[in-house]
Amino acid sequence: MPVSYKILKNHGLVYVRYEGTATMDETMATFADYAKHPDCRPGLKQLVDLRPVIEIQYDFPKMMQMQATKADVFMGGPAETLIVYLADKPDTKALAQLVLRSWEPFPSVVPMVIEEEAEALAVLGLRENSIAEVLSPTV
Repeated sequence: MPVSYKILKNHGLVYVRYEGTATMDETMATFADYAKHPDCRPGLKQLVDLRPVIEIQYDFPKMMQMQATKADVFMGGPAETLIVYLADKPDTKALAQLVLRSWEPFPSVVPMVIEEEAEALAVLGLRENSIAEVLSPTV
């Protein structure tokens, strides 16, 4: 599946990874699964890794519908939701900037685009230096 997620409860983080072709249908299906997950809750930080994307299929009406659906989940409580889009290529940065603008009407969602992995982790308040470290089980 081109979109996957992992809820890291010990970090208060959801790691979302896109690979290959990014489509709204895959995004919508994956988010619907996430929204039903028992560990899904407002205020979880989000790290959206767009670096492995090689193609983007835009569907603007579905994107706006998806953002409204996400807003319902993210704004279900008093906590802010920090979303970091990790994008390092012109096309993925453009996609992230587009999504960033779509969050403007929602003040409790704090989105940003970052190019460097270590910086993204630091902004999210994580001590690890790489996503691999974040994902590895603690010993």
